[in-house]
Amino acid sequence: MELAGEHRFRAPRQAVWKALLDPEALREAIPGCEQLERIGEDAYSVTLKVGIAAIKGTYTGTVRIADQQPETSYRMLVTGEGKPGSVEGEAELQLSEDGDGTLVRYRGEVRARGAIARLGSRLLTGAAKLLIGQFFKGMESQLQRRPA
Repeated sequence: MELAGEHRFRAPRQAVWKALLDPEALREAIPGCEQLERIGEDAYSVTLKVGIAAIKGTYTGTVRIADQQPETSYRMLVTGEGKPGSVEGEAELQLSEDGDGTLVRYRGEVRARGAIARLGSRLLTGAAKLLIGQFFKGMESQLQRRPA
């Protein structure tokens, strides 16, 4: 399943970049994140509790940040497993100036196995878009709380 979209932040690109790489900000913004712990350079273990339709469950996995181009782009590699199945994903985030704010564009691919994969791409795409929207709203909140 492929996903793509964008989100505009009313914050400078440097602030958005820092927030998108800050483990505490990520833990607070990722929907259902129960744990995000550094396990290496730009690598984290994660535990998520998801409560959407048949995707409900607790997932454990890893998040790795790669190919960083400071304040411009990076790739995120994600793996996760839970009773409903497993997922692997890769996404690229690109940041650019947008007037007095920052535009973040994302494009990625998610591969699901197990019961999750049998749900069909329409349901999975809808659930993924809902979670992405919640993530960006959470990041907005994180940026509003940070000093300018």
